[in-house]
Amino acid sequence: MNLEGFLACPSCDVLFDISTLEDGESAHCSRCGHFLSTYRADATQRVIAYTSSALMLLALACSYPFMSFKASGLESVMTLPQTALNLWHYGMPGLAFLVAAFIIFIPALVLVLMLALNVALLFERDCDWLRPVGRLIYWLQNWSMVEVFFIGVLVSLVKIGHMATVIMGLSFWAYALFSLFFVLSLAGLDRAQYWQRIEALQS
Repeated sequence: MNLEGFLACPSCDVLFDISTLEDGESAHCSRCGHFLSTYRADATQRVIAYTSSALMLLALACSYPFMSFKASGLESVMTLPQTALNLWHYGMPGLAFLVAAFIIFIPALVLVLMLALNVALLFERDCDWLRPVGRLIYWLQNWSMVEVFFIGVLVSLVKIGHMATVIMGLSFWAYALFSLFFVLSLAGLDRAQYWQRIEALQS
């Protein structure tokens, strides 16, 4: 039996043919309701646009003041990299490394890998690194805390706002947009569709 185009439900192992999906259609398991796949004809172009925009916004977010605080005539300006550097100066190098990794380095690495993968698929390049990079992307995205960090910042602003005047800098808004494009990039990377395309190139 030729199983090309078939996908087993990750929850209950029922086989489904997802090769007949039209643009914009999604497939769910008829037994347990588990999401299976969404097909987008322009998925590769979308992800390239999202990842490119996210990388540029992350560069902006790391280059300008994130926010400034004013209280009792004193002013303090903080940049995004300083969120980790300050922890290092306070004697918490391990926590500083984790913060920098989760909010800057891992997301940046995921975006670079996604961009490389999608460019290769767009030009139909059969590269030996497609499978390892695909696996690495799905493993690394579990360690990216972009949206968690930004939500935490918003919660902190509510508390700090009662004690000091807070001014959001260009970096704050750049990181907000970066978070949005990062989520959109991951959402556009449908695992089933991408594995089928990789297998088709390497078959």
